[in-house]
Amino acid sequence: MNAARRARLASVVRKELTQFLRDRVMLLLVVYLYTGEVIMCTMALSFDVRNLPTAVADFDRSPQSRMLIDRFGSSGYFTIEHRVTREADLAGLLNSGKALAAVVIPPDFSRRLVRGEPGSVQLVLDGSNANTATVAQGYAQRIVQSFAMEQIGAAAPSMSLPIDYRPRIWYNSQLRYSYFMLLSMIASAGMVVGVITTAASIVREKESGTIEQLMVTPITSAELIGAKMLPTLLVCLLGLVLSLFVAAGFGVPMRGSLVLYFALSSLFLMSSMGVGILVGTLTQTLQQALLISLFALFPILFLSGTMVPLESMPAWLQYAALFSPVTHYMDVLRGIFLKGVGLTVLWPQALAMTVIGGVLLGGSLWRFRRG
Repeated sequence: MNAARRARLASVVRKELTQFLRDRVMLLLVVYLYTGEVIMCTMALSFDVRNLPTAVADFDRSPQSRMLIDRFGSSGYFTIEHRVTREADLAGLLNSGKALAAVVIPPDFSRRLVRGEPGSVQLVLDGSNANTATVAQGYAQRIVQSFAMEQIGAAAPSMSLPIDYRPRIWYNSQLRYSYFMLLSMIASAGMVVGVITTAASIVREKESGTIEQLMVTPITSAELIGAKMLPTLLVCLLGLVLSLFVAAGFGVPMRGSLVLYFALSSLFLMSSMGVGILVGTLTQTLQQALLISLFALFPILFLSGTMVPLESMPAWLQYAALFSPVTHYMDVLRGIFLKGVGLTVLWPQALAMTVIGGVLLGGSLWRFRRG
């Protein structure tokens, strides 16, 4: 690159940076997406169940039944708010929403335990919220199983269980859903900022009529697009720095390399900006750009595992998810933050984001030249 070309490119980059930094609303939006929205969504959008309002019908009234009820109440997942003496009262509590779960202990519960016979406990859940009911069912099952193991040990201390079941959870031993949600919001913020800011930057030039003036200057289309991308990339990298402080505040560990985190995040941002530039070349007004950006963002984010597990989707949608850069970036974030793996493990994701970004930027450049 000769001196004249470097000077032209530097002038365009300086112009784009100045124009971007003057837009304080956009700067505040980027900072908010990487901090305020990440914090708010991580705290609010959680599938963990805590303090579920619970009713209890204890027809046994024995030390064993009280002990089991105490296990439910002290678990942190269930809060015993109602104690009833008739099963009919449970229906009223569940219908009114005053209770979302109910534990029913039959009259012969303790007698069957003493005789070594299996006892029964009924758990009634409000299934109108299927996710809460499913999670609560798993919690209740673990509480009852733990209680049953203790009762077996108390009845026959020398008796050994036929299966020594010792589950071990790696990377997120406490199964905190907030870890996954925070990483999902970081990925979503990068995708939203990359698409909207670059699309708006190109469309504003069209609306103001300056795009024609830029096209007759000695700079090439590739240089112009690169200059458009650079301010967004720099601001997003600053947002990623802020996201590290937010992650630390939520206790999300950073077990991997910070250099790799920023390097692979830059690859991902190139893909998101490629979508934005393509949208900008296809639209003529800011309103059109925003509508098409939202239309493009929904499937990209939906087919990424940030909203629902990929494994729960049909097979053809799982294959379609491979074309979403967010899918690969989520693997990168989980690998660097929670697993501490390096490029030797994450190179397929890096390659996929490079290919997706290259195709998007190449298509955007071709469309920009034709437009």
